[in-house]
Amino acid sequence: MLDLAKIAGQIPGISQHMQREAIASQQRFELAQRLQQQAADRQGQLVQTQADFRDRAIFAAATPIEPLDECFDIQTAPYSHSVFATDGSQISPSHHEIAYCYLINIGQIMLHYGQSLHPLLDSVPEVFYKKEDLYISKQWGIRLEEWMGHRRTVSEAETLAEMACNWVLPPGEHYDIPNLALVDGSLIYWFLDSLPNEARDKILPPILASCERLRETKIPMMGYVSASRSTEGLNFLRLQACEYEHPNCVVNCGDLTEKYPCQKIDSLRDSTFWAGQLQPGQRSPLYRSNLRILELYEEAQRVYFCYVNVGTEIARVEMPQWVVDDRTLLEQSLSIVLAQVHKGYGYPVALAEAHNQAVVRGGDRVRFFTLLEQQLIKAGIRNVGTSYKEARKRGSIA
Repeated sequence: MLDLAKIAGQIPGISQHMQREAIASQQRFELAQRLQQQAADRQGQLVQTQADFRDRAIFAAATPIEPLDECFDIQTAPYSHSVFATDGSQISPSHHEIAYCYLINIGQIMLHYGQSLHPLLDSVPEVFYKKEDLYISKQWGIRLEEWMGHRRTVSEAETLAEMACNWVLPPGEHYDIPNLALVDGSLIYWFLDSLPNEARDKILPPILASCERLRETKIPMMGYVSASRSTEGLNFLRLQACEYEHPNCVVNCGDLTEKYPCQKIDSLRDSTFWAGQLQPGQRSPLYRSNLRILELYEEAQRVYFCYVNVGTEIARVEMPQWVVDDRTLLEQSLSIVLAQVHKGYGYPVALAEAHNQAVVRGGDRVRFFTLLEQQLIKAGIRNVGTSYKEARKRGSIA
């Protein structure tokens, strides 16, 4: 039990700290505005400099492909359109349960607007219990819980492509209503970059294959990142803030152990900056991400992003290059994203419903293991039950 009386004395210190941080954040914002205007005046030169010295930079900076000092209005969504979305949840394995296994549940959503069609709200569960499912990650030093999360990402991507493509291209028919495949989170699977090649090759290729299937079926895909903490866009301004003639970080700043000279707006996030620039219904310029993991993507699947003022927050919206190349498709897809947020009262309704279909609650976990226990007993397996530790944790005698 948390004793609130014992932490009450710490609260004033927290508020004072946050007040100081708010003042410092405002100063960083004003400096970022000045740097942005300066960078906009010589944007072409900075982009070329970035390309020339990219392999000698110590920070990851996205490349703007539109004027830095412009904001763009998002058009109204088409009356008739369809939205596809998936999300996942899981039951983690435990040695204290009756069987060591885990479950991944994928929620899948298909919503149709202006078409008089019924929606699809469903979930697809899968249980993993074989030796190769439970212990394959140990050879790479990856915890099973982490590996389970990677497997869930694969299942989400494959389910999304399967659902959307089967609807858009049924046998002998052609579907030409505007549509969008929505992903909860980033399209940049940067967390796979640190994995051994053999482990990564079991996760990333099936995800990219699903993305390619969407491209071949001409279903635009976008990733919606709420409360983004990225500084990838603002990092481009570090090229403008550099004190040297050439931004050769390895040579000029390689021996520094503290803050680098170009980190003048350090800790300011992209979303915080664009909150002061964008009006509701507007987006920032498009950026091309240069994160290292994207070198494993096909050119058409390289990720671009922009920030959108959806009214309730500044969301980061990501899309593959093939969507960016088709300007009409890009604007149409962004309009559908914005409409989804409005229908969901601050968050895309398709993603929220996919989460609701996927989420595994405490009662679901109990029913799952109860069903498993019944099947084990029916199969003739005796001494089935949870550990004493798990049994005692589920109740209290105090």
